[in-house]
Amino acid sequence: MFNNTKVFVTGGAGVIGTSLVNKLLEQGAIILVGDLKERPANLPAAVLYRQGDLNYITKEELVHFAPEFVFHLAATFERSVETAEFWEENNQHNVKLSHHIMSVLKDISSVKQVVFASSYLIYNPELYNFNAPAKAPYLLTEEAPVYPRNLCGAAKLLHEIELRFLSEMQKFKTVYARIYRVYGKDSKDIISRWIRALLNNEEIQVFRKEGMFDYIYAEDVAEGLLQLAGNGVEGIVNLGNGNARRVEEIIEILKGYFPNMKFVEADSSILYEASQADMAKFSNITGWHPERQLEDTIPELIQYYSYQNNKKAELKVESLLITSVSKKVPLVKSVRQAIMKLGTPIRIIGADSNSKAIARQFVDHFWLMPNLADLTVDTLIQYCIENNVKYIIPTRDGELKYFADHKLKLLENNIRVFVSEPEVIAMCLDKLAFYEKSKEWSTYAIPAFNHIPTSSEELHVVKERYGAGSVSIGLALDRTQALKHAKTLKEPIFQPYIEGVEYSADIFLNKDSISKGVILRVRDYIVNGESQITYTVRDESMERMIAAFAEQIGLTGHAVLQYIVDADGKCHIIECNPRVGGASKLSLEMGLDSIYWFLLESRGSSIHSYPFLRSSEEKKLVRYAEDLII
Repeated sequence: MFNNTKVFVTGGAGVIGTSLVNKLLEQGAIILVGDLKERPANLPAAVLYRQGDLNYITKEELVHFAPEFVFHLAATFERSVETAEFWEENNQHNVKLSHHIMSVLKDISSVKQVVFASSYLIYNPELYNFNAPAKAPYLLTEEAPVYPRNLCGAAKLLHEIELRFLSEMQKFKTVYARIYRVYGKDSKDIISRWIRALLNNEEIQVFRKEGMFDYIYAEDVAEGLLQLAGNGVEGIVNLGNGNARRVEEIIEILKGYFPNMKFVEADSSILYEASQADMAKFSNITGWHPERQLEDTIPELIQYYSYQNNKKAELKVESLLITSVSKKVPLVKSVRQAIMKLGTPIRIIGADSNSKAIARQFVDHFWLMPNLADLTVDTLIQYCIENNVKYIIPTRDGELKYFADHKLKLLENNIRVFVSEPEVIAMCLDKLAFYEKSKEWSTYAIPAFNHIPTSSEELHVVKERYGAGSVSIGLALDRTQALKHAKTLKEPIFQPYIEGVEYSADIFLNKDSISKGVILRVRDYIVNGESQITYTVRDESMERMIAAFAEQIGLTGHAVLQYIVDADGKCHIIECNPRVGGASKLSLEMGLDSIYWFLLESRGSSIHSYPFLRSSEEKKLVRYAEDLII
């Protein structure tokens, strides 16, 4: 059924999603998986994978993929008792997430059906929770009264109603599988937790051993969801095993494999549950019913977990270091947004040699960083190790050479730097060398000389050969003025003055120096070399030229190329700044997801399956001062 069919699976790296994706692959589906987790090592390369918080997935991304079927599994939950911390987690990863995904999908014409992994927690718990052990389970039908048991159940019910609304609006067909007690490989379920503990000779705690639950193996859940797809069914369908088992039955099965097991029956205030799915509707619709029972699957789980490292050390939260953070608040916010999109906690450390740096108020931790002349790479590495810094984003021209020169040694210590190779940085920072090298490839670069020809009568630009070109620049100077201005500079160069419209081109190139995308923007109002007002434009021919030029240079990561288009429409490249620029935030907002892509590549992911999706609407950036009240 799914051969050559495009399928989007949210939560596709989870306990159910992993099995579902494998089953879809067997049927020849074209799959896009979205998940907070890193790409599973054994996932075939053909599967497109988007790591990160799906609250940030865009309509453009899904229009680009054009899914026909959607399996919405992504969710967060806690068993039995929900903690206070779950309040925000449920809102972010259940309520908001489901609403956002459907808001993005609802107007995509390719979508035929959404299969939602709902929960039996929607049903009124008074039907199946008791003060004393029950003799038999309560059979829950799809028509049973609803009164969500907890926050997770309420979120599931809300989304069922949202899906019903979209179905009634004839957006696409929707079906909601109310799933019962799932257990399986790499799960946090109680059966898996007990097996992992027993393999480590640990004592397990048992609560309410007389309780009865409808346990269903994750692989059977995946098969059940597939059975519901494409057969025209809509609305609510139970998905359980249809055979409730007492907790004490699980203990007896485990005893057969762990005869010396230690367990204690702990006191508990929770009620005795006795629930079971009525699977009649599901069986009538699909002609299929889960067959495997606990006796069949527990040995499989024991064998699986025997090969796992059961004592997982607590992982220290990674850190990202932004150097010369100064007043670069927009950049800090862009980095934080990329981290949120990635969905993995990363602490932002801002570093600067100025203790009064404005941006220190916007980072998670501030480092009063020594001047680079006083900072050995070994000292830097030691700081990074002590603070678990895994990523560094340099932001100032004057520090790019330092980080490029030490890039390899930092990498040997598992620290990735957002900077090009040393020889590329050296060429970009030396405007004379940049011209000499670039003229080998094109006629676009503005000529640069360390002297003025005697016969020259044109107007000139005079600037420092190294570093930021806007510092102490002299514009539209005649020969006498240019020579006079040059005496105020350390190592001046001379360029012809060209009138025209000034542009910046933001570009990202992957680790192999292949362009991922280009955004062109007009530098409408410039102060001290930085755009205070800039707006985007589209010129596909110019974008291709910029991309080819940047690839020839050998750039990696983010860079900003500045150029002028004269009255005749000719392009003149001024310089290349091989870093994120002050106004690059506009390009990030346009879809050039440079920081997110850097984090993905740094974590070992290929960004081939993360398309550059340029906004269809042009945008303008206006930089202005804003007050922060603390």
